[in-house]
Amino acid sequence: MGLEKILNENLINLDLQAKNKDEAIRELTAMLQREGKLSDAGQFIRDVYKREAEGRTGLGNHIAIPHGKSMAVLSTAVAIGRTSHALEWESLDDKPVHFIILFAVRNVDETTVHLKLLAKVAAALADEDNLQKLLRSNDKKEVIKTMSKEE
Repeated sequence: MGLEKILNENLINLDLQAKNKDEAIRELTAMLQREGKLSDAGQFIRDVYKREAEGRTGLGNHIAIPHGKSMAVLSTAVAIGRTSHALEWESLDDKPVHFIILFAVRNVDETTVHLKLLAKVAAALADEDNLQKLLRSNDKKEVIKTMSKEE
């Protein structure tokens, strides 16, 4: 499963209104719910926080990749959000976050698909030019192209 197959413009918000981590997760979850990717948003959020309790999802460079493996996920998806203001997040470089990539993973996809998607996202984020595009672009198509570029 490639990123270009699961990324779509309806799951990208380049102007998140969230003022904190919880609001960001809830705003992105609402996008997943509207797109029919979740059967139970509340359960999914609980599963995301269960994963958050296991360790930091802030990668550094203003990026966070929270994820929930959940029975509430109907089809594996990724919601992307960016905020103009800094969000406090437990990150590897102890800096705030501006760009959030929320993985919603079906339990049956938890090993193979989940790890492949994480690897693809990590490859896209490892490139400094890609990172700058993601932090600055106002074009959802460019975000999808940038995230899928390494495939």
